[in-house]
Amino acid sequence: MIPCPRSQGSGPPTLLQRKGCDMFTFSRGLLLLACLAAVPCSYANDESAMPTSDTLIQPPVAAKHPHAIKKHGDTRVDNYYWLRDDERQKPEVLAYLEAENAYTDAMLKPIKPLRDQLYQEMVARIPQQDESVPYVKNGYRYQTRYEPGKEYAIYSRSKLGEEAASLLLDGNQRAEGHEFYALGALEVSRNNRWLAVAEDFLSRRQYQIQFLDLESGKWAADTLENTSGNLVWANDSKTVFYVRKHPKTLLPYQVYRHELGTDPAKDQLVYEEKDDSFYVSLYATTSEDFIVIALSSTTSGEARLIDANVPTQAPRLFLPRQVDHEYSLDHYRGRFYVRSNKDGKNFGLYETKESPVDRWKAVIAPNPDVLLESYALFKEWLVLEERSQGLTRLRQVNWQSGEQKEIAFDDPAYVTWLAYNPEPDTSALRYGYSSMTTPSSTYELDLNSGKRTLLKQQPVAGFKADQYASERLWITARDGVAVPVSLVYRKDKFKQEGAGTHTNPLLVYGYGSYGASMDPDFSSARLSLLDRGFVYAIAHIRGGEELGRHWYEDGKLLKKQNTFNDFIDVTEALVAQGYGAKDQVYAMGGSAGGLLMGAVINQAPQLYRGAVAQVPFVDVVTTMLDESIPLTTGEYDEWGNPNQKRYYDYMKAYSPYDQVKAQAYPNLLVTTGLHDSQVQYWEPAKWVAKLRELKTDDNKLLLSTDMDAGHGGKSGRFKAYEDIALEFAFILDLAKPQA
Repeated sequence: MIPCPRSQGSGPPTLLQRKGCDMFTFSRGLLLLACLAAVPCSYANDESAMPTSDTLIQPPVAAKHPHAIKKHGDTRVDNYYWLRDDERQKPEVLAYLEAENAYTDAMLKPIKPLRDQLYQEMVARIPQQDESVPYVKNGYRYQTRYEPGKEYAIYSRSKLGEEAASLLLDGNQRAEGHEFYALGALEVSRNNRWLAVAEDFLSRRQYQIQFLDLESGKWAADTLENTSGNLVWANDSKTVFYVRKHPKTLLPYQVYRHELGTDPAKDQLVYEEKDDSFYVSLYATTSEDFIVIALSSTTSGEARLIDANVPTQAPRLFLPRQVDHEYSLDHYRGRFYVRSNKDGKNFGLYETKESPVDRWKAVIAPNPDVLLESYALFKEWLVLEERSQGLTRLRQVNWQSGEQKEIAFDDPAYVTWLAYNPEPDTSALRYGYSSMTTPSSTYELDLNSGKRTLLKQQPVAGFKADQYASERLWITARDGVAVPVSLVYRKDKFKQEGAGTHTNPLLVYGYGSYGASMDPDFSSARLSLLDRGFVYAIAHIRGGEELGRHWYEDGKLLKKQNTFNDFIDVTEALVAQGYGAKDQVYAMGGSAGGLLMGAVINQAPQLYRGAVAQVPFVDVVTTMLDESIPLTTGEYDEWGNPNQKRYYDYMKAYSPYDQVKAQAYPNLLVTTGLHDSQVQYWEPAKWVAKLRELKTDDNKLLLSTDMDAGHGGKSGRFKAYEDIALEFAFILDLAKPQA
């Protein structure tokens, strides 16, 4: 089901800074072709053996065991329900997934040289040795670096005024012996002695928190299990607040207080969320006087405050939750600053010393045409991150004079964002910038003088920006609504000769859910497509928040079909305007974007020669009826509650699994992870099985399951490119000889 997570936490990062990245996932490495001869063709019902002919490779055939699901007088028969195994241990299920992997490997064996070539290209563009722009916090300079051949980052710090840096954490050492490794958080205590580390070793987003004594270099015995990875130190430097996950649904729902050196089993429960539609997260305010327990659903918010100087005190409620009132807050200079939609859907910013709403003073009034996404508080300036006409922008406002300045950018399609700014008593603002032709860049702006300094632009070997062009288009959808589209191509490969004569292959990417905006940023991996003649387009369809809150609301619940219509209409218009050959159009999307892929190939299969559905959320009705599945109840505000008939009927009408029919489908690569907790592996597995049963074409249908990974795919800075290389090779092979 979102662009990476289906839902996102809140609060500023610490050592981990935002950067441009590729969001792609797929399967594990190649299996031996010999596996094909060893696994039966019909699983959970040993009826026949798989042919072993070298000239005719037969796909696995999943057995059909009808399972009736009744609701509202309607009976849905799921023949492949047996593929669900919550424990991931049933031999017949694992055998089927392994057989699908073997079949996929066999079918893709001819393009292995292309995959290898693509991988080498992608890795060659990455600097083997790299380091981040350092930032300063609490008397120390922090930096992240990569060493040649190493997959994971190394974190270090040095005292201000001293050159020698000391090691905080080496991700490569921590990852040794594990198939997967992801760092959730690094948090240094206020006295600079202790480092709290949150790590995931299974790709289930269940983080383990441990503590390193930075003076002795020894790890404490304390280990906190089954956490969300979200933690905050109190100001006494011995108390840590963290979020635990529900053992079954994996929802972040409890806040605990832990004191260093004590038994974690005796940690104190500080808060427990009883409403499954709300997610729990933690962050410290800019003033560092408060720790905020942030409670958020897709339509409401609530905050509770812990005194960071008196961590044993019970949290106090700031403002009770109300239906359709979303708010979040910060604290600085003795005042609270509240981002709220109480006066307008696109949010305003308010200042108050008290929580009653009637005492709030508007600092930034809501603008129906501009979405207030974020803000940063400085001693003399307020800096706003906003979104207007689908593009982000930065605006600074002087606290005393009210003077306003907007930071200007030149690219037609770009993204800018507030970087990590931990020290408010400064006039130096850090921000990031990227476009489809500009690698991720970090700037520092003097808020007083306006002087802008480029601190770093991510190096990309062999890349020459003047060889590429990006465009921003507006496509009119079938209901008259204008949909923004960002696209990029290589100039000398692009041939726009008019309708019916253009030859460029076109890849259209989309997401369109959770109000997540798909920004037109840079991808070094994407160059491998552009250099082979592809036009790459991002369809900023409804369900995202590119054009403000209404853009999101017009693509959710009982308006979800707008998301699919927009994508289809954008595809048709791009072809009509000469951005792609009619018979060389491809589509890609992941998680909730995988739902998009499933819907559009059901509704308009003739438009696409091929599609890649990454960790796709495709069995909408069954999942949303099952409250035991992680995130289900928390997403009733996104998809609707199928226990109510009108939502049941509506989501069934677009649910990819329910709407598979006897028709021709495009070539399709489907990826999933066995340990995915966001979109369970059985959804794409069942979908592929049903497609195999009903589709009428001979096009490729491949399921690739990473038996070690979850929703995020492979870990490590190089391994992730194996995933992308497979997906791109699949598409490029279909596009030959045009590409």
